[in-house]
Amino acid sequence: MSDKTVKRPGVGVGVLVTDPAHPGCVLLGKRKSSMGNGTYQLPGGHLEFGEVLEEAGVRLGDVRFASVVNSIRLEEQYHYVTILMQGELDRKESGEPQNLEPEKNEGWTWTLWDQFPPEEQLFLPLAGLRQQGFQPFRTSSAETQL
Repeated sequence: MSDKTVKRPGVGVGVLVTDPAHPGCVLLGKRKSSMGNGTYQLPGGHLEFGEVLEEAGVRLGDVRFASVVNSIRLEEQYHYVTILMQGELDRKESGEPQNLEPEKNEGWTWTLWDQFPPEEQLFLPLAGLRQQGFQPFRTSSAETQL
């Protein structure tokens, strides 16, 4: 088998950006790229250094691993393993997110996690995260007893 016939999945990163000023919300954008055009996405993309800062002009604190999603859509020749992280907007270093890649994204909006668009309107990795039942705003049993 020649190297030209071997296809390998891409590696992507997505970030659940949260902010205490927007309780229960994460940052969502609407894709303009050919792949997933018109679907809602998290900040991220191909695994690159400083990716969130590049797209939204924000700095994050308390960055932590959230999940991994394996997204395959053979009819579109799409196969990505996406590492999902979660971080809180650092208000000392950042203002509101800005759309720094308008050719790829319609803009950033704070969207309530519990009021997301329907799954068919989400970009594949984000749809996969929702299918996992992931909850970015879990409270521990100790917190709910207070």
